Amino acid sequence: MNAVDLWKRYCKYHCDCPTVGLQLDISRMRFSESLMTDIVVPMSKAFDTMDQLEGGAIANPDEDRMVGHYWLRDAKRAPGPTMSQAIESAVDDIKAFARDVHTGIVRPSKGGRFTHVLQIGIGGSALGPQFVNEALRGSDDPMRIAFLDNTDPDGIDRVLSDLSPHLSQTLCLVVSKSGGTKETRNSMLEVTHAFKRLGLNFSEQAVAITGEGSALHKVSQSDTWLKSFPMWDWVGGRTSQMSAVGLLPAALTGFDIDALLAGARDMDTCTRVHDVSTNPAAILAATWFDAAKTRNLRDMVVIPYKDRLSLLSRYLQQLIMESLGKDVDVHGKLVEEGIAVYGNKGSTDQHAYVQQLRDGYNNFYVTFVDVMRDRSDESIDVDKNVKTGDYLAGFLLGTRDALYEKDRESITIRIDEVNAHRVGALIGLYERAVGLYASLAGINAYHQPGVEAGKKAAGEVLEVQRAILSYLADHPNASYSAEQLAEAIGEPDQAERVNHILHRLAYNSGRGVSVERGQSIADARFSAG
Repeated sequence: MNAVDLWKRYCKYHCDCPTVGLQLDISRMRFSESLMTDIVVPMSKAFDTMDQLEGGAIANPDEDRMVGHYWLRDAKRAPGPTMSQAIESAVDDIKAFARDVHTGIVRPSKGGRFTHVLQIGIGGSALGPQFVNEALRGSDDPMRIAFLDNTDPDGIDRVLSDLSPHLSQTLCLVVSKSGGTKETRNSMLEVTHAFKRLGLNFSEQAVAITGEGSALHKVSQSDTWLKSFPMWDWVGGRTSQMSAVGLLPAALTGFDIDALLAGARDMDTCTRVHDVSTNPAAILAATWFDAAKTRNLRDMVVIPYKDRLSLLSRYLQQLIMESLGKDVDVHGKLVEEGIAVYGNKGSTDQHAYVQQLRDGYNNFYVTFVDVMRDRSDESIDVDKNVKTGDYLAGFLLGTRDALYEKDRESITIRIDEVNAHRVGALIGLYERAVGLYASLAGINAYHQPGVEAGKKAAGEVLEVQRAILSYLADHPNASYSAEQLAEAIGEPDQAERVNHILHRLAYNSGRGVSVERGQSIADARFSAG
């Protein structure tokens, strides 16, 4: 397609949403001219499904629960005044608590003021807040935030080492809906231990964000934590940024949470319209669906040309892949649906994987995110009449052209600037696009059986480890191969798993296992010691 035809196609399919400062360009996706006509009927059904979801229909039959993250930014849409009041009260409580922390009304027991925040969570309890913090943080924020989002001991040590000089002024947010998330529990115990070593009382600096009556909620009440904020069962982790999960850390670090909520709410208004041509979320969903079904393009490469949006791909990775990665549809038919999401930032990718994107295997499309405002102040010339931001824009447009020349497809999202309102709008855009795509594909976007399967398998591994340690402790003067131990603990078909566990235990001091290496991996001998 020549440049003139591309311009005509751009004008035809360009979508402008001025209330949220966002423009969407799908002209470089190679869909047929009939797509927007063909998609009207299935999208109409998707719109109806979305309307029912917002009205309080049971969206997750596995857990018999509603899915109401849209109500978080527009409480009056919640099904019933009790729920509306709970949402509004939570936001008011978040603002009041953050204000009391900033003014020193809520303060550390050792004196002074809280200067740092440590958020302890995983998945949706960390990725959204991390993305928002990276997008909005500034040098004059009233508090600095760090995250513990894994059960990696070395990772925990690194974060706590950085916080060590400030631990007595660190407010800890522990986030778990059920209170039983093992990674979060482990990190909380590690932090509690670090506090104790410094003569600090963790409970006096801890806040819970959890479901009412959960194990975490009970601990926070019995140990007299500073505060507990709600997590409702109708809000999934990956769509929880507009709940206390994301709003509390944002408020504490000084961000405008009213603007964040307004951006998502304004985007909801734009994407609630039952007209594909003017609804950016519907356009995205239709374009993704067509790319997957007609050209088998199932990799989405997200490249924001703005450092502040560098975590967008990580945030979208969970939102999209956990929502859409399903093996069966709502009727139990095998479909193996999903979109793989990865990315980095521009123009870093000019020197990373753009080479493969242009010349390698073509199974993807790129989403470029362009930001019009370079910086708040004026920029210097780095060449005559050329600023650093001009180079950044040039790299984006040049890369898009270079990919298109090699039949590589792309979507471009343009926002006017990065602020709380626009970040909220981006979150709202992708949340609804995911929901509409799921309806088109006939899958349930709001359950995650694969995640639960992984948790169950991890529990089984730990049971095997306990059996190994118990057997070795009962036979202190003998050594065994992995196969022998697997047989001894009643898991004869799990020699490989047993071998992995034994080597890891032997490598870490204090675990009570020694290894004597043999000629091959199967010859290694393990004993108590």
